[in-house]
Amino acid sequence: MLYKLFLNGKVIACTICMALLLCVSCSNAGSSTNKSSTIQSKEPNATAAILINEKLFNTLFPQRNKFYTYSSFIKAINELGQIKVKITRRAVSVYQIIRTDKSTGKATIVRQDEDWNEAWAKTKPDSSYEVDFGKFCAEKDELTNNKELAAFFANIAHETRGGTDDTFTDGLMYIHEKNTSSAYVAENDEYPPVPNKKYYGRGPVQLSYNGNYGYAGDCILGDSKILLNNPDLIETDPVLAFKTAIYFWMTPQTHKPSAHDVMVGVWQPKASDKAKGRAPGFGMTINIINGEVECNKGEENYSMKDRMKFYQYFLGKLGAKDTANCSCGKMQPYIYGVNE
Repeated sequence: MLYKLFLNGKVIACTICMALLLCVSCSNAGSSTNKSSTIQSKEPNATAAILINEKLFNTLFPQRNKFYTYSSFIKAINELGQIKVKITRRAVSVYQIIRTDKSTGKATIVRQDEDWNEAWAKTKPDSSYEVDFGKFCAEKDELTNNKELAAFFANIAHETRGGTDDTFTDGLMYIHEKNTSSAYVAENDEYPPVPNKKYYGRGPVQLSYNGNYGYAGDCILGDSKILLNNPDLIETDPVLAFKTAIYFWMTPQTHKPSAHDVMVGVWQPKASDKAKGRAPGFGMTINIINGEVECNKGEENYSMKDRMKFYQYFLGKLGAKDTANCSCGKMQPYIYGVNE
């Protein structure tokens, strides 16, 4: 699949089978990270709810690679649920990321670009958002949470499936993409690739490219270098692998909402979105993940239909129903360079 990544006002074409669509700091500005600067928070501890039991998880993914265990999924939810991040952008591509451990109340600046305190940057309006990973499938009522979980499962199942069409038994079969010969590196000032390391797709959402690995490292682990130096961790640590999927699901892109915000009703379309056929619902999650390839192409696009079928299957298994805006066949995808 061909993805274009839209963060920091730059584009990177990512030709991959399954990709995480978060790529940041592709600007030409220098940067620095101050990991010792902290901000105190009084956020209370949070505990993630157990969404499904082990028997049901195993039923939903009977052919899964044994790497993907129920216990790893739940541990990822609980551990990442203790983290929230605030991401602020100045000017076009000057970023600050504050990562808060809710279990201790400690907030740490894990990224602050070199030009953050420059006078010219300070005169530009900030845009910021906060991602609380503890809200994953736990922010709303039980029905809404189950619909979100079904949508999450449908997308990761499609991205990692390797069996027979319409059996819905073959999700989570791949730990990494089939072809690992490409390095998947791109110029990135903030998250430069490490020599001799490859950043091909790994995990349930197939995290790809050095920019994605570095950004995920900052948000999930508080240190971009961990995944940049050790990309294989995602295919050897199942808890971390699931964390990358949850992180992607919960985190907006520059011009796109997060899939989580779409499924829980936080995101509502502006007039410009409505004019492009975008509406809340499962179809919008497809548009976020792979809109350029699968959306606005009618109702017979194979990949779009496969995601939709998985969604309906998982809804049934989770005791939920949803028929509203499940397709993106008439939704226009996001276009790089267009401020939407």
